[in-house]
Amino acid sequence: MAAYEALIPVNLITGFLGSGKTTLLNRLLRSPRLADTAVLVNEFGEVGLDHLLLEAVDAETVILQSGCVCCTIRGDLAEAMRGLHGRRERGLIPRFARLAIETTGLADPAPIVATLLAEPVIRHHFRLGNVIATVDAINGARHLADNPESVKQVAVADRIVLTKTDVAEGAEDLKAALRSLNPTAPLLDAAGPLDPDDLMASDVYDPARKSAEVRRWLDQEAHGAAAAGHAHDRNRHDRGIRAFCLTFDRPLDWTAFGVWLTMLLHAHGARVLRIKGLLHVRGLPAPVVIHGVQHVIHPPVHLERWPDADRRSRIVFIVRDMDAAAIEASLAAFNRQAEPATPEV
Repeated sequence: MAAYEALIPVNLITGFLGSGKTTLLNRLLRSPRLADTAVLVNEFGEVGLDHLLLEAVDAETVILQSGCVCCTIRGDLAEAMRGLHGRRERGLIPRFARLAIETTGLADPAPIVATLLAEPVIRHHFRLGNVIATVDAINGARHLADNPESVKQVAVADRIVLTKTDVAEGAEDLKAALRSLNPTAPLLDAAGPLDPDDLMASDVYDPARKSAEVRRWLDQEAHGAAAAGHAHDRNRHDRGIRAFCLTFDRPLDWTAFGVWLTMLLHAHGARVLRIKGLLHVRGLPAPVVIHGVQHVIHPPVHLERWPDADRRSRIVFIVRDMDAAAIEASLAAFNRQAEPATPEV
């Protein structure tokens, strides 16, 4: 298997029906920095890419004017990705450096993430770059209230793009709801400038970029929902989804933490929508970053240095119908059992 950094990053673009996924994708693909991108969509006719088509390669593949490769998904996602990579290796299409996948509006992104990270052939060639969710400023609040898919799309996102703000009124309440639901994801406005590097070209799972990304989400978490404590969001979402941050003053034992996390995800992985953590691991001079979606945890990243003066372990959870106090107590119990007989100096 290739080194993690050498795998092709995949940008997953999700969002509820009519939220502007295709418009955003078209806009991004016009950037020269994304000319080496491959795109997987369900059907060309449904996503409005016709005005960008330049050359048909076969029944399922076209080359866009931007230089990007665009393919249809008419069956299984893993099969489509394997076929796309095979054509790349045989020289039938340009050697793309990243892949963008646009989901349907009703898609739950978690199984797609699981496919990327667990399917043996796929994970031999690809890795998750990030998850981008579009939210309609006009109908977003209603979608969050009525559709669990919309809530989950926002909850698992690394970047949230608010669309139609130029024609919507009173979007501040929606912005506050989005920040509460996912306090670590940057909230970007589609009506303003969008940097392709912020959304796709920069890979939030790339270990070389992880320190900057950790500083970003720690800052957002510190000034967001977790800074106000747990009580404010206990009944925030009628779907039972909430975000909270756990902080531990003493170093964590890596083995005990691994056993605890494995047991937690085995029992409750479907309800742990996201987990991000900066861990002070006993015996290590710099922190370890963990990042996962439901049952799937990315390879841990060892940073070269702490991103700030705070040496505490901080773990952000986005969960459905789970109690923060119970999660904290169980991890604390595991860590106490693993503490050395002589406390560290």
